[in-house]
Amino acid sequence: MKVLVAGANGKTGSLLIQLLKEEGHEPYGMVRKEEQKSNIEQLGGIPVLADLKSDVGHAVKGMDAVIFAAGSGSSTGPDQTEAVDRDGAINLIKATENFGIKKFIMLSAMNVDEADEAEGNFKLYLELKGEADEYLRSTELDYTIVRPGGLTNEEGTSKVKVGDKVEKGEIPRADVAKTIISSLQEPNAYHKTFELISGDTQIEEALKNL
Repeated sequence: MKVLVAGANGKTGSLLIQLLKEEGHEPYGMVRKEEQKSNIEQLGGIPVLADLKSDVGHAVKGMDAVIFAAGSGSSTGPDQTEAVDRDGAINLIKATENFGIKKFIMLSAMNVDEADEAEGNFKLYLELKGEADEYLRSTELDYTIVRPGGLTNEEGTSKVKVGDKVEKGEIPRADVAKTIISSLQEPNAYHKTFELISGDTQIEEALKNL
């Protein structure tokens, strides 16, 4: 599959490019800066210059699937969170629809539905992620919304726990990336929103039992 990864220069996005390539897909990494293109090429991907805040039609055209793995980062202010995590995601979703691409995977966050219980910038982050998720669910796309717990950089185990709600926990970024890739071709993961932490079930089996 030709798969576009938005946020390809981030930690999880980079893993997605690498693992997509290893599994025989054709990954395209969407980056904002010319100097970031070499990073994508080194991971085995094809770089595409585009900004989530502007027209991304040229980036999604011809793709079989689109993955949103971008994030404004914890050091940016509310304006960037709004521009990337909500408006940027919705902009990419709209472009995906416009070009007739059916599969869209959103990397979201655990506890999005409990944003009221959070505080400060994190509360805003969860609220905006929730609005992007809700917009995606309102479309005709074959969406999957993945909401992982705390992300670590440990080696993946390919074993997870998934569900509408799971207890608070952590998960290696590698296992999040593997779950996203497995969701591309697992019909039972379509039109689903689920939380994700490390567990005892192989990823493929976990998705089949959603």
